[in-house]
Amino acid sequence: MFGAADVGPLTEIRTDGPAKSTTEDILRWAWRAGLFLLCLLVLGLAWLVADGQLYRAGDDIGYNLGLWGGIMMLTLLLYPLRKRVRFMDRWGEMRYWFRYHMVAGIVGPSLVVFHSTFHIGAMNSRVALYAMLLVAISGIVGRFLYRHIHRGMYGQHLSMTDVQADLQGCTENMGTIFSEYPQIQERLLMFRKYAFLELRGIWPRLKRFAMLRIIARRLAMRVHEQMKKAMKRAKREERLTKAQRVLNYRLAKQKTDAFLDAVCEASQLTSWEKLFSFWHVIHIPFLYLLIVSGIVHVVAVHMY
Repeated sequence: MFGAADVGPLTEIRTDGPAKSTTEDILRWAWRAGLFLLCLLVLGLAWLVADGQLYRAGDDIGYNLGLWGGIMMLTLLLYPLRKRVRFMDRWGEMRYWFRYHMVAGIVGPSLVVFHSTFHIGAMNSRVALYAMLLVAISGIVGRFLYRHIHRGMYGQHLSMTDVQADLQGCTENMGTIFSEYPQIQERLLMFRKYAFLELRGIWPRLKRFAMLRIIARRLAMRVHEQMKKAMKRAKREERLTKAQRVLNYRLAKQKTDAFLDAVCEASQLTSWEKLFSFWHVIHIPFLYLLIVSGIVHVVAVHMY
């Protein structure tokens, strides 16, 4: 029914979208496990620092942590400058600047928090710390929104033409793959119809926006289960070899996930873009507040 060429690359490792192979899925889980262990290590260090067993905020170690954390957060301004200042156009590709912006936005605040030994001191320290936490939390939210309107972590900005073309291609593939399974094909097409249905009222639209991915995952699980049953029937009827059954199931699973992902992406792109624009309006004032409060904190510490 299907050929091996239809499966596509099975060893390309990505962190977004459906996994293309079992190996990719395993490597994704290994990446998540590594991040989890790193978080445990950082939490252990944080407990020791907060307990005063390693250093104090005024010690050389604490002072240098605050210094380098503050410098890294100041360099966060380089990314927006790189985007807007003309003479900086030749200073490297934007994706590398964005990567540094993301890393500095995490490492810088982390160093400052470790500098404070997780204790809040004078008023200027409190204001600087709260401003930094606002920027850090805002950056995390912005990263979450960013990934929904860009191709990959550092890819190009998605347009409606892009996502509609992807959806069209996935729909055609899905129609070819499930031509022998009309019930599955009908379910998938009904989901697409629901995703683009014009709804009246803000609450129905918000509910669909919040639940669309969850509904898609549930539907994917049902389709996977149906395909497993279909392959078991094919085994009993001796219509396909074991290799053909494995290939058919893997291809159907891959194309189902790709179709559902494309439907969600095309249906929600405009909403994600609006949320990202709104976030950007809020994030920039937080960044300026952080810079001003950080300068005041540094001046106060050295004067008094």
